[in-house]
Amino acid sequence: MVKADAYGLGAVPVAQALEALDPWGFGVATVPEAAELRAAGIRRPIVVFTPARSELETTYRAHDLRAVVDDPEIAARWTLPFHLEIDTGMARAGIRWDEPERLAAVTSPQLEGALTHFHSADADAGAVYQQWARFRQALACLGRRPALVHAANSAAIWRQGERLDLVRPGVFLYGGRAGDHAPEPQPVAAVRARVVSTRRLRAGDSVSYGAEWRAGRDTGIATLGIGYADGIPRALLGRAQVLLGGRRCPVVGRVTMDMLMVEAKHAAPGDVATLIGSDGTSAITLDEFAGWAGTISYEILTGLGSRLTREYHH
Repeated sequence: MVKADAYGLGAVPVAQALEALDPWGFGVATVPEAAELRAAGIRRPIVVFTPARSELETTYRAHDLRAVVDDPEIAARWTLPFHLEIDTGMARAGIRWDEPERLAAVTSPQLEGALTHFHSADADAGAVYQQWARFRQALACLGRRPALVHAANSAAIWRQGERLDLVRPGVFLYGGRAGDHAPEPQPVAAVRARVVSTRRLRAGDSVSYGAEWRAGRDTGIATLGIGYADGIPRALLGRAQVLLGGRRCPVVGRVTMDMLMVEAKHAAPGDVATLIGSDGTSAITLDEFAGWAGTISYEILTGLGSRLTREYHH
């Protein structure tokens, strides 16, 4: 899955790197995302997971895309290979598993695949097994089993052995945890920023908007050239840390649009601070950072702003 600009990391370079693994194809959310991959020379199948509208078939044909369809009437008219989505409890898209007449109405020879999506694979094994059972029930209502049946996202890949014809790894590819039952992911992305200014504070001096943080002692402040316009959440105040010289330094004061401040006694302009990633023997994981922000790794990655330079290392 390389939707949302490969979870914020850059769809084209990520897809090009994943080509070495010989995947069946790639998954995106929108037609423009798919068109970007085609323009970059990606030739493998691309599935667009937002349900298709009939009037877009010409565009799908122009870019040689697989549609996801969740309406029997659209399926009957669609003249390109498509994948049928079945709703087994997510209640987001798809024909419900308990609507056998609507499922049986999908008889098109262009039906290439069928899919569902798990809502709690990272945390609830029972819910996964229930959705598997519903999915099998729905597949039995179809006139024929499509060639490509798929359901497992990152968390479900590690939940049980039944993975069908395809799997759809997403956040696990990008260094995000897929639940306590899954292995720890390898770090993939690092977020770093330079120190742009330093200063000494006396006990009682305030930092940033609202003067919400005041120094409890004489200390030092390092200002980093990164802020909420770059995707660093304002909610980090009082929780987050960064790495400077391999040492953890707390974020102090409100995160501002273009800069944030950390308490650091030994920093100089030009020093590199690590917000996510490793520095020497110390590391801040993506999920640790997301926890400080009160959110999930997906939102942190996809929220990284366009001002951040993406550098790729193989």
